[in-house]
Parts: sequence; C-alpha cells; structure tokens
Amino acid sequence: MNIFEALRESHERQRRYAQALVQTSGNSEERVQAYKQLKEELHAHETAEERFFYIPLMAHDTGVDLSRHAISEHHEMDEMIEELDETEMSSPSWLATAKKLSDKVHHHLEEEEHKFFQMAGKILDDSQKQSLANQYVKEYEEQLAEG
Repeated sequence: MNIFEALRESHERQRRYAQALVQTSGNSEERVQAYKQLKEELHAHETAEERFFYIPLMAHDTGVDLSRHAISEHHEMDEMIEELDETEMSSPSWLATAKKLSDKVHHHLEEEEHKFFQMAGKILDDSQKQSLANQYVKEYEEQLAEG
C-alpha cells in the first residue's frame, strides 16, 4: 500500500460519516453516533496525515503552499467541530454547522485527491510513498485507539 491508497481509505470513511451526519435529526442516537464517528475519524486522519504526508512534503519548495493550505483547512474543520461540541445537538444551528462541516470535508477531500496527490506523486519516490503509508497507518490507528 502506498500513502495515497492509505489516505483514500480514510477519505471514503469521512465521506460516508459526513453524509450520514447531515441526514440525522434532533438529538437522536443516530446523530450522536454519526458525529462521534466523523469526529474521531477526522482527528485520527488529520493528525497522521499532517505528520506523515504534509510535513514531509513541506521539505520541498513545491510542497509548501499546498501543504499549508491543506493544514489550514484541517484547522477550519477543527473549529467547526469545536462549535458543534459547544452547541445543543437539537438546535437548528447545530445542523447548519454540521452541513458546513460536511461541505468542507467533501471539498477538502476532492482537492487533496485531484490536486495534492498529483503534486505529491511528483515529489515522493516509490519507497517514500510506501514508508509514509506505513507510518501514517500506524499513527492513524494509534490516534483512533486513543479516541
């Protein structure tokens, strides 16, 4: 497995969880569960991805701007999660923020897969792609376990 395949696995989970979240209502068990899954997935993915994808790319001039942009989008998503944590789940503003988060997640994943991965594919050699995948998966699993 290379780093792109490893990241895409989490991307697919994020898409499913974000979609499920915006289809929930009120203070339901489904909403609680969907939010918990998305929040944990985003945290584990962002942490591992920043450490074992974006930081290595920042060592190259061509990787700096895209990496900074991606990390800033991670921060925006984290701020939306903080807002959700501080808002009553049954509130209409909670669902509005959840929809903004879902939109941001989908936008970010599209951008990564269609822009960042192509750039990174030119910067990283095959052994780096394999090594980063192994490190990413290990960190991702540790972050999920800490949940």
